[in-house]
Amino acid sequence: MTPAESAGESAQRFRVSFVCTGNICRSPMAEVVLRALAERAGISDRLEIESAATGDWHVGEQADHRTLEALERAGYDGSRHRARQFDPEDFPKLDLVVAFDRGQSRVLRNWARTPVDAHKVRLLLEFDHELAALQDVPDPYYSDDATFDRVLGMIERSTQALFRQLAPALRQGNR
Repeated sequence: MTPAESAGESAQRFRVSFVCTGNICRSPMAEVVLRALAERAGISDRLEIESAATGDWHVGEQADHRTLEALERAGYDGSRHRARQFDPEDFPKLDLVVAFDRGQSRVLRNWARTPVDAHKVRLLLEFDHELAALQDVPDPYYSDDATFDRVLGMIERSTQALFRQLAPALRQGNR
């Protein structure tokens, strides 16, 4: 494949960034879940999925051990994750920036340099009509294993709803 062909393929990919506070709990869960859904559907080559944080406290660290354990209990592998901070310079390269609570959404919209980039920011629960009224996915960081499992369940539902919206266009090669 030539570099031009590779660039053309990359341009057709739909790019999603999941952003939470520290990039060690909620956003890695969503990244892993969406990646697994895309792989199972055979369209992982049409999606670029990443996660990041609004803060820099955990940059370079693995996901929280409770996140990894919850993912493993649900049949996912989050071991490759390393936390990073969201870079506002990435907005033009992204199609969708998914926040987990209204505070993160505000921060991301404030970082956006254009109305187009601000419009890319969405709350994860917006994609699941039954959960949308809650608006925020709770931060499980100061909680127990059961809360991590419950939060993962919310993230799975909403990420599956997001995937159901994206998949038809991705299967057809449209964005």
